[in-house]
Amino acid sequence: MGKAVMLHLLVGVLAVLSVPIVNAEDPYLFYTWTVTYGTRSVLGTPQQVILINGQFPGPKLEVVTNNNIILNLINKLDQPFLLTWNGVKQRKNSWQDGVLGTNCPIPPNSNYTYKFQAKDQIGSYTYFPSTLFHKAAGGFGALNIIHRSVIPIPYAPPAGDFTLLIGDWYKTSHKTLQQTLDSGKSLPFPDGVLINGQTQNTFSGDQGKTYMFRISNVGLSTSLNFRIQGHTMKLVEVEGSHVLQNMYDSLDVHVGQSVTVLVTLNQQPKDYYIVASTRFTRNVLTATAVLHYSNSQTAVSGALPAAPASGFHWSMQQARTYRWNLTSNAARPNPQGSYHYGMIKPTKTIVLANSASLINGKLRYAVNGVSYINPDTPLKLADYFNIPGVFSMNALQSVPSGGAATVASSVLPTSLHDFLEVVFQNNENTMQSWHLDGYDFWVVGFGSGQWSPQKRKTYNLVDALTRHTTQVYPNSWTTILISLDNQGMWNMRSAIWERRYLGQEFYLRVFDPVRSLTNEYGIPNNVLLCGKAVGRHP
Repeated sequence: MGKAVMLHLLVGVLAVLSVPIVNAEDPYLFYTWTVTYGTRSVLGTPQQVILINGQFPGPKLEVVTNNNIILNLINKLDQPFLLTWNGVKQRKNSWQDGVLGTNCPIPPNSNYTYKFQAKDQIGSYTYFPSTLFHKAAGGFGALNIIHRSVIPIPYAPPAGDFTLLIGDWYKTSHKTLQQTLDSGKSLPFPDGVLINGQTQNTFSGDQGKTYMFRISNVGLSTSLNFRIQGHTMKLVEVEGSHVLQNMYDSLDVHVGQSVTVLVTLNQQPKDYYIVASTRFTRNVLTATAVLHYSNSQTAVSGALPAAPASGFHWSMQQARTYRWNLTSNAARPNPQGSYHYGMIKPTKTIVLANSASLINGKLRYAVNGVSYINPDTPLKLADYFNIPGVFSMNALQSVPSGGAATVASSVLPTSLHDFLEVVFQNNENTMQSWHLDGYDFWVVGFGSGQWSPQKRKTYNLVDALTRHTTQVYPNSWTTILISLDNQGMWNMRSAIWERRYLGQEFYLRVFDPVRSLTNEYGIPNNVLLCGKAVGRHP
């Protein structure tokens, strides 16, 4: 098998070397990315940021469905580093997920080559650092998966394609922010909001034409509302799902989420504001960009378009309008709704309650009373090599216990082909955002107060969309359904980065006792070994 894989890679390399330009639908794409520090005056004050190939944000990764990505990442920082591919399912391949539960971090002045496939996906995604608090310094970027030419999409091809990475930002260095958290304190309110790493951007188009805007919240903590002065937006895709094409004046985009809209330049030829502003915050931070008509002679002017006057209830109502387009093709030529999720009885129901606690006098965040800590050995390697004592499959219970918070390297055991009902119960007064690696899931219900089995009557079991990140409103619940068809060790985490750093995460072990390449790929031949895995032989 190893020789066959190497031969396949060699053929791919020779094919690339034999032609000057790689076609957009060639099976293998090769990249070399070097991660360094740099200085940027992002909010008017010089600060250290993380660059990839000298770029902040990092390079835009544009691939076609089912392309194979071979990406050599060279770490020139003074700390270990990893990138994770937010929303990429890594089919049968959690070895490439790029989080500390599956991968040893890349040491300084070293490298690791990621090898993964954009398998059966289409849509707008992102990548970012999963190590320490590096995400607060940059290292993030767009990852757009384009449909194959043989697969029709449910809208006319746009005249242009714009990527907008929106997110909150701190002037304080990532190391200082991390020290604040390590000392047991919460972070202060962010200093600003950026669009593509800047406070000023211009996007140009021709009057009468329609353009695609890919919008991702790559921030650390705050939900953002996105809107364009004088223009409506047609929502067409959310994290890989084609959706019913409703029109919106503005969209709430929560931390870790991505949406794709079409905007027709059907107004008078002038310049218009593009706005991203914080939601549900006492102090509102705003970033603006400019939508420039190519025949415009008039600079942007007037008041910024207002954010919705209503808060959580309005946002929850908007979330309920996101519906799956059941007749559209997905990444493969079959309708998205051909899998009737609403007719499957869940194998198990899991209720996950987030909380904030003091443990040993320091702030920690927990899930069902367990605050996650990273062991020195990745869980995936410990599982593969049968190394005992690295993680616990008994610490985290499937319902909240109500006891005092504890710390553990917590893993929730599940079986391949289980069908889970997961309820995120938020009894705090803050917005939550939850993400699961390796999967997308059906978001079937939102509600206020305490979840109970009777709430199932309110679920959307017909055309709920699938996505990889869902919001949970304060003192509310959100329910998702997951078909566990992807074996591996998968990170379920808060996308609110302070909360994730201080323990609001765990791993889902999707397991089959029979080790088979049909279910999961073998350990990579270039795997990095650390902790108790040092000296082991793959």
